[in-house]
Amino acid sequence: MFPAGPPSHSLLRLPLLQLLLLVVQAVGRGLGRASPAGGPLEDVVIERYHIPRACPREVQMGDFVRYHYNGTFEDGKKFDSSYDRNTLVAIVVGVGRLITGMDRGLMGMCVNERRRLIVPPHLGYGSIGLAGLIPPDATLYFDVVLLDVWNKEDTVQVSTLLRPPHCPRMVQDGDFVRYHYNGTLLDGTSFDTSYSKGGTYDTYVGSGWLIKGMDQGLLGMCPGERRKIIIPPFLAYGEKGYGEGTVIPPHASLVFHILLIDVHNPKDTVQLETLELPAGCVRRAVAGDFMRYHYNGSLMDGTLFDSSYSRNHTYNTYIGQGYIIPGMDQGLQGACIGERRRITIPPHLAYGENGTGDKIPGSAVLIFNVHVIDFHNPADVVEIRTLSRPSETCNETTKLGDFVRYHYNCSLLDGTQLFTSGETDAGSHEPSRPHFRGQRHDYGAPQEATLGANKVIEGLDTGLQGMCVGERRQLIVPPHLAHGESGARGVPGSAVLLFEVELVSREDGLPTGYLFVWHEDPPANLFEDMDLNKDGEVPPEEFSTFIKAQVSEGKGRLMPGQDPEKTIGDMFQNQDRNQDGKITVEELKLKSDEDQERVHEEL
Repeated sequence: MFPAGPPSHSLLRLPLLQLLLLVVQAVGRGLGRASPAGGPLEDVVIERYHIPRACPREVQMGDFVRYHYNGTFEDGKKFDSSYDRNTLVAIVVGVGRLITGMDRGLMGMCVNERRRLIVPPHLGYGSIGLAGLIPPDATLYFDVVLLDVWNKEDTVQVSTLLRPPHCPRMVQDGDFVRYHYNGTLLDGTSFDTSYSKGGTYDTYVGSGWLIKGMDQGLLGMCPGERRKIIIPPFLAYGEKGYGEGTVIPPHASLVFHILLIDVHNPKDTVQLETLELPAGCVRRAVAGDFMRYHYNGSLMDGTLFDSSYSRNHTYNTYIGQGYIIPGMDQGLQGACIGERRRITIPPHLAYGENGTGDKIPGSAVLIFNVHVIDFHNPADVVEIRTLSRPSETCNETTKLGDFVRYHYNCSLLDGTQLFTSGETDAGSHEPSRPHFRGQRHDYGAPQEATLGANKVIEGLDTGLQGMCVGERRQLIVPPHLAHGESGARGVPGSAVLLFEVELVSREDGLPTGYLFVWHEDPPANLFEDMDLNKDGEVPPEEFSTFIKAQVSEGKGRLMPGQDPEKTIGDMFQNQDRNQDGKITVEELKLKSDEDQERVHEEL
């Protein structure tokens, strides 16, 4: 695109007069005599031997025209030619500046039309002729091609070729625009194009950076719109033209085919459009939150430059803390989990006049269609909501150390199902495969855990405390109380987890390190009671029989949640100090006695 040039001089338009012309449409070009009848011509003979299909306007009296011609006599001898001078004729017609025959012969012509004119002497140079060039009483033959026509009363002509269905804003004075263009003269001769330069033409509108006609022609355009803009010379480069070698000749009308890529104003802020807002939005994102979201990023003309979906992974970042471009930092605040919104960011809040990479050009407006998956704050705790409680009185609730059985479903906040009861899952510290189900309560066997024993993630451990048997809860667990920024198998990094849990049963746990506890004081002669055959030794069979008897009589209990045989086997191994397969009176010690001895040793 060329910069603005000086305005052209104004040409006075004369009133349109009734023309009484005898116009003869010749069939061929072989006119060898002065008139078809052999007598003198009364008026100009016009042969229109090439008429363009499209003719938006015809030459009228007072129009300014540019044309090429060859002038010959009847015998074919050339007396003048604009081609030989390599200079178009640029002149006002119908006001006496041309010979009368040429004035009349140009009337009604279309751009790119070719005519052969036969001008009789009285409409040419008459009985005097033109010294040294045109003899007296000469009939003149002109081959003319019209290249341009305009009038001083013309304005910029705008034709919309394509208008996109969605128009977020239209060009106004003071806006900065990026557009592609093809520039031609009125006859179709190309003089410039942005497409060959590897980039758009970027400029301000209405600030003197463009020719006046382009300033006017761009107003009201939408991003993605295509226009044809015809600009008369006095709103373009006027009587001087532009460029060496007359790239744009003097007095030339210009035709631009424009594709507007984007538009913004230096005063623009981030524009937000809510596309989908989930019901029940309790909390909105604020600066300092950590957010996971999907997005499609495009330029204003719809060109896609990036997408998280193509990587099958959310974009995860803190918002409002400078980790992302300022416009996105602003645009994500106030969003709800599950919300879909369109964020339009002007370049001064994105990548500025330099752009970035090979997909985001300088001064580009960016449009992000965002789907917020979840967000949390490092200070968040587990959110607990009771869904239902049993109708009967609940005297005891779960506490640290309790052995519990519970059902649950685990999902992401966007509804993606991950795990359910009976699987090694998101509630465990062990990684697992993902599991997707269509039903919210498609439970397997209950999950078992000892609260506070570091067997489940911290958030679930917290959420299961204080529950009554039969109670149902919804737990929202932030990632720092779940699987953190690394995630687990089937659980994305930094994911907030949603649990629905139902407590099936609760048992009092045992103190840390204990496999069995007495409900009352142990027997005074513990070894003698345990030595069933009184041989001074307690083999595994006698030990197991004794412990099971204490449990069945309610005198003690084993650690819950573990196979009793294994627990009893572990207890026997602990007491069999020398590992000879039997326990002697010297080896048998209660754990409380061992702990007391250890304290004395440390003292």
